[in-house]
Amino acid sequence: MNRKIKKVVGVTIATSFLCAISYTSMADIATEKKITQYIDQSLEQSKTTLEKTVNINSGTMNFDGVKKVGAIYRSEFDAMGFDTQWVDGAEFNRAGHLVASYGNTGPKILMIGHLDTVFAKDDAFQTYRPVNETHIAGPGITDMKGGDVIIIAALQALKALDLLDKVSIKVVMTGDEESSGRPLSLSKKALIDAAVWADIALGFEDADGDIKTAVVARRGSIGWQLDVAGKPAHSSQIFTDSIGYGAIFETARILNTFREELAGVGNITFNPGLIAGGTEVEVQAENSIVQGFGKTNVVAKEVTVKGGIRTLTQAELTKAKRVMHDIAADNLAHTSATLTFAEGYPPMAPTEQNYALLKMYSDVSESLGYGPIAPVNPRNAGAADISFAADHVDMAIDGLGLMGDGGHTKDEVADMSTFAQNIHKAAVLIYRLSEEGTPKQGTPK
Repeated sequence: MNRKIKKVVGVTIATSFLCAISYTSMADIATEKKITQYIDQSLEQSKTTLEKTVNINSGTMNFDGVKKVGAIYRSEFDAMGFDTQWVDGAEFNRAGHLVASYGNTGPKILMIGHLDTVFAKDDAFQTYRPVNETHIAGPGITDMKGGDVIIIAALQALKALDLLDKVSIKVVMTGDEESSGRPLSLSKKALIDAAVWADIALGFEDADGDIKTAVVARRGSIGWQLDVAGKPAHSSQIFTDSIGYGAIFETARILNTFREELAGVGNITFNPGLIAGGTEVEVQAENSIVQGFGKTNVVAKEVTVKGGIRTLTQAELTKAKRVMHDIAADNLAHTSATLTFAEGYPPMAPTEQNYALLKMYSDVSESLGYGPIAPVNPRNAGAADISFAADHVDMAIDGLGLMGDGGHTKDEVADMSTFAQNIHKAAVLIYRLSEEGTPKQGTPK
């Protein structure tokens, strides 16, 4: 074949290839338009579901309310042909969890929501209330019943358009995200089992409330308790060789040294949130109450401090624990201290894979005309259920839910202009994952 013929053949092959890409791209664009149109046509139905469930109190310890919200969502999944299961929470003193599964081929995607809110059954903040044309107030509307309905609405669109056959879905909506049951090995088992099964985890919290961001990393959160003992005596004898410094001075030393050694180190933060000391201390762990009795003329016998610590990686947590233990063990005269750490949320560390998934989600957003998506600063995102899944999947992102302000307060308000947008983005992301597979990964986990 001479050079001229090679060139012609090459152009022909290249043109055919480009035409194929163009055809595929146009087909995808048409399909994605159908997805968003279906969502828009069904939006009032989705809003009705949201209003109905926001008006049901589902404070974590209101088991009946949590189950009622779960039953409404379960009926939506049943109507789509999902296999649904209610995981009873009696073993970990919570209402339980809703699990819904569909498909057995293609990428395996875990979608995470939660049914409970921070608002107790007798709280004054109980109802769905429009504020203006674009904002609605309501208990748990952003944290996270809005996210739950986004999950349902996105899957309804894909199912109605026969676009779920190339992907496997498992939805876990927990009933104890706001106050986890114990032990965590039982209360988080359904979520962790689903994560072990999955390739990808998508969380539908509202993150930092900004629709232009999503979460690739969350700091873990665990509790700690410091118990300090001193030698009680008449206050006139404090600082003597036989009496020493007492429990309160030793506690002050420990806490201040924690601050000196760890404040500003990486993404570590810690907070002593509750303290009591004196001659006698009573701890009511179930009510987060610590009470102390003492007198100004008596050297303090004991102190209890309860606090929390947040870290971005397991390495940071390991370092913080080691430093805190060393400080608590280096005691002033005639004092002793015991530092214990509780179970809690593990860190969701930032990974190259998470950033690759965020890039795919951002591409979806841009193609829909909503602009790019940036990662949330981990300091602006609290702990969430996705942290229990992140180490078991190849990649994970969170913060795909209904945006707003005032979460965990009576000023919780949803920005409803973000509702349809995030349903669009979730549905199109899942569609692209079903067609293209997982995005290019970085370093394997």
